[in-house]
Amino acid sequence: MQKGYFGSNNYHTPEKESLSIIEKIRLDSRFYFTFKYAEIVLRTRKEAIRKVYDTKAWTDSSFEILRFIENAGGIFHITGMENITRSQGSVLFISNHMSTLETMILPSIIGPHKELTFVVKESLVKHPLFGDVMRSRNPVVVGRTDPRKDLEAVMNGGVDLLKNGISIVIFPQSTRSVEFNPEEFNSLGVKLARKAGVEVVPIALKTDFWGNGKLIRELGPIDHHKQIHIKFGEPMQITGNGKEENQRIIDFIKSSLQEWK
Repeated sequence: MQKGYFGSNNYHTPEKESLSIIEKIRLDSRFYFTFKYAEIVLRTRKEAIRKVYDTKAWTDSSFEILRFIENAGGIFHITGMENITRSQGSVLFISNHMSTLETMILPSIIGPHKELTFVVKESLVKHPLFGDVMRSRNPVVVGRTDPRKDLEAVMNGGVDLLKNGISIVIFPQSTRSVEFNPEEFNSLGVKLARKAGVEVVPIALKTDFWGNGKLIRELGPIDHHKQIHIKFGEPMQITGNGKEENQRIIDFIKSSLQEWK
């Protein structure tokens, strides 16, 4: 695998003593943010259509997005990255889901160390802008309308991927939400990890810097007053029915979000 982009297990956006005029314009400009994001999306879509959008291209474009988020005023705090590689082979990353930001940024954090894909909604692989890129990553696709069919899709497709050395990110919440509701955090992830015999690495994140758009959810407003937090927990093996481990993941996310208030 390629080397990581951050050089250490924790990363914090460097503070700037002063801003240039151009930087101040970027900081206050939603247009700059939307334009740069759309530019990367259109370029990577072309690469995916041409079948040249591989893991390296994916992680590079993900890190490029991280950098322009910083240029638009985003401040990252990424911690616990040593936990990504504590487990040998593939793992299941289980995370809360707050905004588009995590789906764009997590590949640059995890991808240099482990082959990676996501569990995603069917609507995303059919999306006119993002569908080609997402399909190129061979994701596990769920409909989010029939829990039984989703369970079958995750168990069948997910186990095959994990047993072939590909790690997976899953968001057990039914949809993106700024507020974390444990009752909406289902046990699909721990069930998959138990069946595949892999460890789970929990992720807690606060990414409401990037809001949801009214017309296109992925092109929402930004709030550079809100800092971005991504924290990786220690790997855990699923035992029994996984109920205890699922609660530990929920507690890890809740305590992290409380810490970041």
